[in-house]
Amino acid sequence: MPRTEADNERVRDEQRARILNGARAVFARRGIAATMAEVAAEAGVSQGLAYRYFASKDELFRALVADAMRPDDLQVDPSAAPGAQLRRLLTVVLETRRDHPEMYQLMYHVLSDSGTPPDVIAAVQQRGMRFFELVRTLVVEGQATGEIAPDDPDQLVAAVVAMLDGVTRFSLNHPDQRSHFPDPAIVLRMLAP
Repeated sequence: MPRTEADNERVRDEQRARILNGARAVFARRGIAATMAEVAAEAGVSQGLAYRYFASKDELFRALVADAMRPDDLQVDPSAAPGAQLRRLLTVVLETRRDHPEMYQLMYHVLSDSGTPPDVIAAVQQRGMRFFELVRTLVVEGQATGEIAPDDPDQLVAAVVAMLDGVTRFSLNHPDQRSHFPDPAIVLRMLAP
C-alpha cells in the first residue's frame, strides 16, 4: 500500500528534524567550520539528502540559529505580577539551557567565530539585548511592587545574565552534572529585597 501524502509529510518532517539535530550537535562542537558531510554523518543520512533539505551549509547554519532564537522563550504574561513574569521567564530560560546546552554552544560559536556572517552576529546580539531589556523591565517593575531588591537594575540584570552564562558554560563543560542547574526560585531569592 503506497504512503499517503500525510505519511510523506511526516517522513519529510522527521528527516528535516534529524538533519537539524545532527547539525546542531556538529555546529555546537565545530562552529562554522562544520561540514555538510559531518552533519549528514551525525544525522545518519546521506549528504545528498541533507542538501535536499538545505541547499547550502550557510542555509542550514542560519536555520539552526533561527531555531535557537525562538521567540516563544521571551514571552511573558503581562497580566501577571512582575515577579511571576520574571519567574516564568527564568524558568523557561534555565530549562532550555539545561536541556539543550548545544544551542548555547552554537550561540557562543556564532559570536566568537570570525567566519560567522555579520548579519547573523547582529541578529544574535539584538536578541540578547531584547532579553536584557525584558529582564531589566521586569526588575524595575518588580522593584516598584517591592518584589525585587532596590539595587541598581542594570547591575541586577548583569548578575542574572552572568549567572545564566556561567551555568550554561558549566553544563557544557560538565554534561554529567546538568542536574545542578539552579532552580529559578533560587535565582529570584538572589534578587529578593
